[in-house]
Amino acid sequence: MIKNIKWLLMASLVIISCNSDDESVVDPNSTDGTPLTAGSADFSKYVALGDSFAAGFSDNALFAEGQKNSYPNIIATQFTLVGGGEFTTPFMADNIGGFSSGGVQIPQFGPRLFLAPGNVPTPVSGVSGTDISAKLTGSFNNFGIPGAKATQLDFAGYGSSLGNPYFARMASNPMATVVDDALAGSPTFFSLWIGGNDVLGYATSGGMSSSPITPTTTFNTVYNALIAKLTTGGRKGVIANLPYVNTLPYFTTVPYNPVPLDAPTAGLLNSGYTTYNNGLLFAQSNGLLTADEVARRTISFSASATNKVVIVDEYLTDLSAFGIPSYRQATNEDLVVLPARAFIGTTVGGNPLQINGVSVPLADNWVLTKNEIAEIKVATDEYNNTIQAAASANNLAFVDAKSIMDRLSSSTGIVANNYTMTATYVTGGAFSLDGVHPSPRGYALIANEFLKAINTAYGSNFKGVNLGSYRILYPQNPDNF
Repeated sequence: MIKNIKWLLMASLVIISCNSDDESVVDPNSTDGTPLTAGSADFSKYVALGDSFAAGFSDNALFAEGQKNSYPNIIATQFTLVGGGEFTTPFMADNIGGFSSGGVQIPQFGPRLFLAPGNVPTPVSGVSGTDISAKLTGSFNNFGIPGAKATQLDFAGYGSSLGNPYFARMASNPMATVVDDALAGSPTFFSLWIGGNDVLGYATSGGMSSSPITPTTTFNTVYNALIAKLTTGGRKGVIANLPYVNTLPYFTTVPYNPVPLDAPTAGLLNSGYTTYNNGLLFAQSNGLLTADEVARRTISFSASATNKVVIVDEYLTDLSAFGIPSYRQATNEDLVVLPARAFIGTTVGGNPLQINGVSVPLADNWVLTKNEIAEIKVATDEYNNTIQAAASANNLAFVDAKSIMDRLSSSTGIVANNYTMTATYVTGGAFSLDGVHPSPRGYALIANEFLKAINTAYGSNFKGVNLGSYRILYPQNPDNF
């Protein structure tokens, strides 16, 4: 009898053990398989503030599918797994992108790009169904405003017809501010990634003074004022710093020496620059230039495939009073902007002797010189000091976007979900065809990095999304989305 009881006991233990294993749940959405938790944060009402990156801008336009793949929207889908509420986006009308007026596409808000045969970025056909005068009603959670600077998120009138049309279409009233509208619904959690446009306009214009860098003291003041509003009552959130804009494909795709020349053409060009080069020697002999600057400004071509483009550089000694322009050839310390690849080598008025970038120097807007790059770096570093200090002072989650971009720009890139992503134009997978804004997969990578920072700061355990679920490029036909 005792023997039978012993076997019954063993059998019951086996059954209990089996039942225990069957009931053990491994959560595929968490970092460690344990049940998902929000940690100490409350994600029930999330708002996102920022610029075009937060909006989901891609391929040089804002359009509905891009908005769906914005990093805040991806983050919000993860928040729903732990009680996060609805995340409302001010969607554009279709997937053409940009704005129209009276049924005509507005040129400065053109349609999105697609990769046409021959690997040529080309605007999609059609006219956007999003009329620039149309207003949306209701409350929203995504306050990513393309073109916005840090100084503009708390600027009254930014939602008027004289402000930003992306905010004007969703603003509660023309005099509302982005931050006040974002806080109107009493959110429990926020994200803020802003400051890129405070240097980006200057950078993409080749350092034109018409698009100045926001002074660092101004940025510090307005950024801390934004944080003070967003953290009122101890509200939690996540903020991100800024990468160097010159690591973006927009500035790294076109080489400084892309001009192929045969011997006769090189000789003809050298002959054409003889007067200019002799003028430099004249200036040196009269104490107007150093030998070093003469060497940097002397223009010379050879029979090769890697001739340097000729540029205008306003940082050179001004000799215009002597009829000597500020020309030099680019170096590897200069960055030629992406649109220049379709401009270099074209002729002026069909004249075969007037070749842009060769016999006709590239104007300032086509090149970011080493001096301008240095100015941007100084400003970005100061902005990042402000952002890092704000994160520390307010116990906010912090995303080191600069470090992420540095990794993408490295030879190894970032490996995730068995995909290697780099900052290489098109083929790297991280950026869209405009060379500035992420691809869908790039936005997914950003969302996962935000979630990692949130996990670290608040004890949540989001695994994030699978990058393989997001495409690299949008197709030409919206029906294939």
